[in-house]
Formats: sequence, structure tokens, C-alpha cells
Amino acid sequence: MSTTRPYPPGDRGPEPSGAAGASDVGVPATGAPERGPSAAALGGQGGVPATGGSDGGPVAAVPSVAPGGRRQVRRLSFEGQSGVVPLARDFTREALYAWGWLPAATADQRAAAEDVLLVVSELVTNACLHAEGPDQLRLACDNKVIRLEISDRGTGQPAPRTPHRAGRPGGHGMFIVQRLCLDWGVVRTPGVAGKTVWAELGAPA
Repeated sequence: MSTTRPYPPGDRGPEPSGAAGASDVGVPATGAPERGPSAAALGGQGGVPATGGSDGGPVAAVPSVAPGGRRQVRRLSFEGQSGVVPLARDFTREALYAWGWLPAATADQRAAAEDVLLVVSELVTNACLHAEGPDQLRLACDNKVIRLEISDRGTGQPAPRTPHRAGRPGGHGMFIVQRLCLDWGVVRTPGVAGKTVWAELGAPA
């Protein structure tokens, strides 16, 4: 695991908005969908009907299987929001249902989905405690991996506390991320304040 490598081998790091091969359907905190690709742009496959969001508003849905193996993407802005940790968990849970991770048919699938929710909680909490709060949550999913990205304006470098002591209060968030994820790291853009903390988890068997 690395807190300095910007992205794992074979990965380009955070994809810019509209990057090739990404189905990008955003859901801002208000619940109103951003502009996304049409069904034709997704290879003719219609999206899953929209479901109610945590605030009662509609949530844009995406196909449960990405056509051609392309990534499906959702974004949540935290601007002006309170209770960002439960907001992030609700948003992620809705994405997991849309992408077929939930409902879980087996204990392993249920555990994989709970791991994603836990890592989202830990990364958002870490941004609240050490980085003046998160700016945005980005979720990207293909058939094998789900990628989480939390952007913030903080200057610190997240890292697991070493040595890790289970009975010691605090300092467990990044240790949990390290244990549960395939890989994780931090991306910074020269001349731009803040950073993006990313983590990747494997799809359930």
C-alpha cells in the first residue's frame, strides 16, 4: 500500500470529467441529476429507473452492468451540506444497488458491500477531522473493482498510525482503509490546493 504513489500500476488515476470509457452520471447533494449520457451513448442499454434519494428527491440511476466493460461514475458534492458521513453512506448505498452489489445474495457479497460503505465512512470522516471537510465524493465501478475518491482542500498526508494499537483511541481510519482495500493513495495537482484520496476495493465473488 502506498500513500504517495498517485495511482496503482495500470491505472491512470482520477479520470477527468467526460473521460473516454466512463459513463458519468452525477448526483449532486440536492438529489437532482447532472447531465449524463443518453441511453444511446451507453450502447443502447437503458438505465435502471430512478429511485428515491435520502432526501426524498430522485436519484439518477445507471445501468447495473457497464456496456463494453466501461466504468460507471457517480459524483456527490458536499458543498453546503451537513451530516456528510451519513450522506456519503446513503449515496454510496444507492450506487451499490444500482450497480448490482446490493442486495447481496451471499455473505461474501454482503461483506464486500459493507467494506465499501465502511471505507467511504472512514475517508469522509478523515477529511472532516484533518482536511477542513470533503469537497466531493466520486464513485467509479467496472465489473471487477469499485474506486472511491474523496477530494478536499487539506494539505496533510493521510497515513495509518504506526505502530497500530487496536486498544488505543483514534488513529484507526487509515489502518482500516489499508486492510480492506486492494490499494489506495493520494493525488495532488500542482498549483491546485487540496488533494484527492482514492481507494479501490474488489467486486464481490
